[in-house]
This record gives sequence, structure tokens and C-alpha cells, in this order.
Amino acid sequence: MTDHVHPPAPGDTLVFENDRVRVWAMTLAPGGMFDFHQHHHDHLILWPDAGRAEAQELGDPEWSLSLDVTPGFAMFKTVGRSGPLRPHRIRNLEDRSVTHYIVELISEPSPSPAELPGVTNDRGQLTDRRGQERRD
Repeated sequence: MTDHVHPPAPGDTLVFENDRVRVWAMTLAPGGMFDFHQHHHDHLILWPDAGRAEAQELGDPEWSLSLDVTPGFAMFKTVGRSGPLRPHRIRNLEDRSVTHYIVELISEPSPSPAELPGVTNDRGQLTDRRGQERRD
């Protein structure tokens, strides 16, 4: 599935790129939002500071995913060869700016044929208000 309607850039600033990885920063102003986008590559998300955000997947009527993290939160997301991920957007619930980083693995296709759940270092909580709660 390839969707050219939603941008593939998972951040607002390209920090680094070589033939193996691409690193993005996403800075959200207080209450700010990063609009619908897609992830095309397996990636690692790093939050150096604490933060709270919520996300909405395309087609969902509500902002049903919330994230509450402590400093050093990390999550690895396998997009898989069947990607990209469903378009989604994210907004900052803090009264201060927050920045997180997305490290995309771009040098080879995903070893997984399909998307897999995110794997974290247990420094945050992801809540899916569509009926599922995960302690990550």
C-alpha cells in the first residue's frame, strides 16, 4: 500500500541522514499538532524529556491514542514490508514545547512481512481508548 496523499516525513526537521539511517526531530509547541503523515520504514522513537501527547489515526473520529512518557522513553516500531503505517497525526498536551526523535532504518527492507506492535523500554504508558490499554 502506497499513499502519496500523506507526507512520508515523520518529523519537521531532518537532523541526520546517510545510506543506513535517517534521523528526524519533531518539535511540538504547547498544544501544537503535527498533521497526518505516514511511516514507511521500521524506526526507533526517542523522547529525551517527559511529555504527554495524543494521536489520531486517519478515519478514527476521536484522538484515541495517548502517550505519557518519562525521560528516556524509547519505542521500536516495525512497519514491515506491507507498510506504510496507517496515516496518523499527533498533538502535544503539555503547556511547553516537546521534542522527540525518529530514527528510520532506511538501508534495507524490513525483515518482517507485516506490521508488529511497538516494543518499548517501559518508561511510558500508551493508552488506546478504542478499548485496549498497554503498559509500555
